[in-house]
Amino acid sequence: MIDGTTVAMPDTAANQGEFPQSTTQKAGLGFPLARVVAIISLSCGAVLEWATGPCEGKRSGETALLWQLADRLRPGDVVIGDRYFSGYFLLAWLIRQGVDVVMRQHQLRHTDFRRGRRLGAKDHVVAWARPQRPSWMDAATYATMPETLVLREARVGGLTLVTTLIAATEVSKKDLLHLYHARWQVELDLRSIKTVMQMDVLRCKSPQMVRKEIAVHLLAYNLVRAVMAQAAFLGHVLPRQLSFKAALQLIRAFEESLRHAPRGRLSFRQACLRAGIAQLRLPHRPGRVEPRAVKRRPKPHPLLTQPRHILKAALIEQQQALHANDLW
Repeated sequence: MIDGTTVAMPDTAANQGEFPQSTTQKAGLGFPLARVVAIISLSCGAVLEWATGPCEGKRSGETALLWQLADRLRPGDVVIGDRYFSGYFLLAWLIRQGVDVVMRQHQLRHTDFRRGRRLGAKDHVVAWARPQRPSWMDAATYATMPETLVLREARVGGLTLVTTLIAATEVSKKDLLHLYHARWQVELDLRSIKTVMQMDVLRCKSPQMVRKEIAVHLLAYNLVRAVMAQAAFLGHVLPRQLSFKAALQLIRAFEESLRHAPRGRLSFRQACLRAGIAQLRLPHRPGRVEPRAVKRRPKPHPLLTQPRHILKAALIEQQQALHANDLW
């Protein structure tokens, strides 16, 4: 699975230079933002590869960062992504690596099921023509891109999917829909990394340390996923059936016990930990939906409209004026 997210960091000159804040915010009123694009395993949730870059400027989008990771995919891999990644050139690059894709059709591309080789109802194989060279791509790279891409387009479950899995006898439309629905796991994984692992707001004040901080967060996340995979194997369940947050809480509860365990008892206590994690199964909740809204109201503080040091100086001046009036 592929997807991206953003993280904030302290407002320092070094961080602003490498990861500038949004251009819609005035200087001194925003925070530097870094974009993180990750390749995550569907089976166990581990982060396989990632790339970090700014959120502003040329070649700073999620697709640009994914280009840096495309050559790390192996032939036979199946990549699942949302419609943002279903552009012609990125698909061509992935196909060149021997990678299959299952993605949602981009909203700007028109799908006409009357054309191409029909596989079934609203299911066909069609050839995409190479578009004109975009401004960000050099002529040499453009010349290496194929003139056509043979892809399968299928309308199922209210979605139009595009894939390289062309054999309808081996992969049905329902299989494609089931695989694409599994893409939602990447959203949950990124939420676990940012919220549960507390990576949404970083603490480091230099770009070099920011990258290290992201790497350490992902390392800790993968270590938890590794323990969960071991526990799932021993408990005869799938890693995705276990709760990441509950597993992390149990590992923290066992921390002191493992740290101070006698050498002869360490293996036993580790086995107890894995057995406990194997019991942390998620409930079966098919079709679960949640509104994108929060119940708890934020505190009624106004937004910062000027740099903090200016407002602090104005408050000090106001306090001094009030004190002078009291003396008179």
